[in-house]
Amino acid sequence: MRASEAIKPISYLKTHASQLIRDVSKNQQTMIITQNGEAKVILQDIKLYEQTQESLAFLKILALSNKSLKDGNVKSFDQTFNDTRKRIKEENK
Repeated sequence: MRASEAIKPISYLKTHASQLIRDVSKNQQTMIITQNGEAKVILQDIKLYEQTQESLAFLKILALSNKSLKDGNVKSFDQTFNDTRKRIKEENK
């Protein structure tokens, strides 16, 4: 869908709510709803929303990992596994 077709006024939402929801869900798209000519809310398919949230979480993890690397907060592979083995042994006592 073109961006120009993905923008609807709130009056359109009021009169075509079920059709708009059906279209957004079926096509997994995002609609921008305006009020008084200004963009106010987004109407988005739930699957697309969940994908967006997962992508944001992944990007946050990457950013935190990158920060840890820059700050020197890292362990070697061997040290990580040695620590894990010690923790498992302590839990099994």
